[in-house]
Amino acid sequence: MRILMLTPYLPYPPASGGQIRSLNLLKYLSRKNKITLIALYKNQKEKSYAKFLETYCEKIYLCKRAEKPWQIKNILKSVFTPLPFLIVRNFSPEAKKTVENLLRTDFFDVIHAETFYIMPHIPQTEIPIFLLEQTIEYKVYQHFVNSLPPLFRYFFYFDILKLKFWERHYWKKAFSVGTVSETDRKLINKLESEINPVVIPNGAGDQLIAYKLSKKNLYKPTVLFVGNFAWLQNIEAANYLYHKIYPKLLAIKPAINVLIAGQRAMEKLSFSSGKNLHIVDIKNDDVNQVKKIYESSTIFIAPIFGPGGTRLKILAAMATGLPVVSTKIGITGLLVRDRYSVLIADSPAVFARKIQDLLADKKLFEKLQNNAYRLVNEVYNWKKIAQKLEVVYEGIKQHEHRH
Repeated sequence: MRILMLTPYLPYPPASGGQIRSLNLLKYLSRKNKITLIALYKNQKEKSYAKFLETYCEKIYLCKRAEKPWQIKNILKSVFTPLPFLIVRNFSPEAKKTVENLLRTDFFDVIHAETFYIMPHIPQTEIPIFLLEQTIEYKVYQHFVNSLPPLFRYFFYFDILKLKFWERHYWKKAFSVGTVSETDRKLINKLESEINPVVIPNGAGDQLIAYKLSKKNLYKPTVLFVGNFAWLQNIEAANYLYHKIYPKLLAIKPAINVLIAGQRAMEKLSFSSGKNLHIVDIKNDDVNQVKKIYESSTIFIAPIFGPGGTRLKILAAMATGLPVVSTKIGITGLLVRDRYSVLIADSPAVFARKIQDLLADKKLFEKLQNNAYRLVNEVYNWKKIAQKLEVVYEGIKQHEHRH
């Protein structure tokens, strides 16, 4: 099958949830399909990573978008046009022209658009479009606007209304819509009853899935949180961990270590390493460092209160044998159960108590380890996810041939 895939980022290095997702889909889809990739990039350094994708793509077209989103022209355009800021800052005239030229000169069975805000680059076409929503964007933005001072909320609330309108507009424009979770599928169907999305979940990267589960030191444990701190929900989670959970953990177990790691950690976090607290920057393209951090830790903590996101950090923890203690929001959309494959906590005291329970109860610790690890291998692995996506493509293709 010939696939034209559009992504609003270069799917390498695997530094964000979206990049990890697209990279793994390309890896497995390319085994049976011919893929032409159009990816947006911000600067020359990003452009140099294209060589890592050549194995998976028949052709790659890199198209420039604004390097810094908060430019005057972007702000003015989002204020004085019907378009929301998310679409404006991710728009590339070069990408639009590239898509138009390709659709005139080449043949594709399906167009795969990764996120709705890449859709403005696609002209009217007879080729069916599969739109994959990694998250429901207006819900994510709404959460953070609610945390802003009242003075700033008016502009952003108006932008959210535009965001919601255009997000729904592009769902209806696509031939078929996909989500990463059942939760998002139900939300889209509730908003647009004629749309019944298919769930194409995220997975754990092959390089992170442990060959076998290792024994952990429960007497001198390390509690880990990993995130890309370019994203506000990860900063919010790290602040909650530092200010509210970390002091309680020290009180109940003085030997405990807390490790907060991720891209731009030093730059974005307002606190630094201290007693039994370690802040580690992860380079964008250093997969080995990520693997070592997971393998050297004992428990993964996810104090996430913002909606949306790919949840790949939690899947990575499950794949490497780290029991997960998370908020209900943090595991939304994942097929996990409390006290079976994760522990759920929604307050600092409960987080501390659940971590204490895990460290004191070896059977509970190993139960969560084994059940979560099995779930990753059976459901959240990229080979099976890509196969499910191929079935969707085939269904679209057959439907087109019947009409």
